[in-house]
Amino acid sequence: MPDFVLRPAAATDAVWIAELRAVVMRPDLERLQRFDPVRVRERFLNSFQPEHTFVIHSDGVDAGVIAVRPEAEARWIEHFFIAPAHQGKGLGGAVLQHVMAASVDERPFRLDVLQGSPARRLYERHGFVLETEDPVDVFMVAPGNS
Repeated sequence: MPDFVLRPAAATDAVWIAELRAVVMRPDLERLQRFDPVRVRERFLNSFQPEHTFVIHSDGVDAGVIAVRPEAEARWIEHFFIAPAHQGKGLGGAVLQHVMAASVDERPFRLDVLQGSPARRLYERHGFVLETEDPVDVFMVAPGNS
């Protein structure tokens, strides 16, 4: 299992996280014919909530990010991006498992992933199941801890 530390994000992390989002999401957005280099960054910058976001620090660098945004009925996993150089090494799975196991909350986890994204397999391995989908997004849910 990869070594990592989650550190709270700061407002000053916004720009590099927006860049990471653009790099990580580009292949899926291009495949879906939805990539816009300005919009992909603006969507993150307009919704960034550092108080719910953690930077994934691994191998001596900031290797990714994950946000867990609470709502009344669920916790949304958002902005979960691993830098390409750190993908395929188990880091994403380790982070997701850690975040889900650390919760003592019974509310379910929810997320959405782009249609055809290989990330969907990661989520399914961690107990997420299809809730609903449309031509672009797949909405998934996993039980919380009770």
